[in-house]
Amino acid sequence: MSDDQLYDVAVIGGGLAGLSVAIKCARQNYRVILFEKEQYPFHRVCGEYVSLESWNFLQRLGLDLPGFQLPVIKKLEVSDVKGRIYAFDLPMGGFGVSRFLLDDSLYRLALASGVEVCTNSKVNRVLFRGSIFDIEAGGHRVVAKIAVGAYGKRSNLDIRWKRSFTLEKKNSLNNYVGIKYHVRGDHDASTISLHNFFNGYCGFSQIEHGRSCLCYLTTAENLKSCRNSVQEMEQKILYKNPRLEEIFTTSAFLYKEPLAISQISFAPKSSIQGHILMAGDSAGMISPLCGNGMSMAMHAAKLASQSIERYLEKKISREMMENEYEVTWKKAFSKRLWIGRSVQHFFGGNLSTSLFIKTIHSIPSLSRWLIRSTHGSSF
Repeated sequence: MSDDQLYDVAVIGGGLAGLSVAIKCARQNYRVILFEKEQYPFHRVCGEYVSLESWNFLQRLGLDLPGFQLPVIKKLEVSDVKGRIYAFDLPMGGFGVSRFLLDDSLYRLALASGVEVCTNSKVNRVLFRGSIFDIEAGGHRVVAKIAVGAYGKRSNLDIRWKRSFTLEKKNSLNNYVGIKYHVRGDHDASTISLHNFFNGYCGFSQIEHGRSCLCYLTTAENLKSCRNSVQEMEQKILYKNPRLEEIFTTSAFLYKEPLAISQISFAPKSSIQGHILMAGDSAGMISPLCGNGMSMAMHAAKLASQSIERYLEKKISREMMENEYEVTWKKAFSKRLWIGRSVQHFFGGNLSTSLFIKTIHSIPSLSRWLIRSTHGSSF
């Protein structure tokens, strides 16, 4: 194998984690290839709230965030299933931005940084042979010293590798459906709202150009009980919360059809899989009600790129690189993921949800701790 056939880093998935790690590695003068199964720009099912812990990182990558004129979000409103509202402050806060804009902007930065981006390229196989990864995507084969898995919530690769979360029976952590719309309506740009309904919750926050993201998570059973009709489910189940009925009936919907994703799992995942460094939702997904999956994806990209650089500079072995990344990943995210999974058990119910929201609202120190625990620090 000649040097001109070998990549230093191959990234599987072109979301926030994949694009960020690709940009970071390419700017260290490594040869990087990235595979994305879609064609930019495109929409993703995502709550589209980013905590401000990511602001400096994105600016260092080269994004002109002030130029995007994004809404800054400093308040949280939560309603129980009956529509009773409870207000909270977000000490760190965040900003609203669509994945359509953010991913496409990072994609352009990746190209400018020298990343070889292969769109419309689904990765079908990854084999580790000795010290090299053999990757097959879209009928093409490439080889690389390092592979990063950043392909999102669920992939054909997860099933092929028999990752533990794909083998679990359906339970309260692994059988969710996500639905997303972009809408226009009367909405306070500084507030993100979270509205509960039976076996689910819906986030509502403003993004760029005066539009808002309306995204909800519910159980597959809810959809099945409504003959797999999203519209019927919304009218029969979501509308029982008067806040949601008002949003859905007064907003102007900007998609002909909603975006949807199924088989969402919040079960624990591994940050290393077959010597592949996993980042973003591939390594572990925090419940959307905590609103920090996007920041965690980018933070993981930073951690991965640091370990990759040390390995490629021959400062550490592959085993040391994998151990280092696994330790730093757990230190950064394990507690946040555990708290997210724990809090999720209290949402989407009737009495339990009302009691939980009322309790944390009545004890400000508890609500501040909970919000602080699901937000990180600037990275």
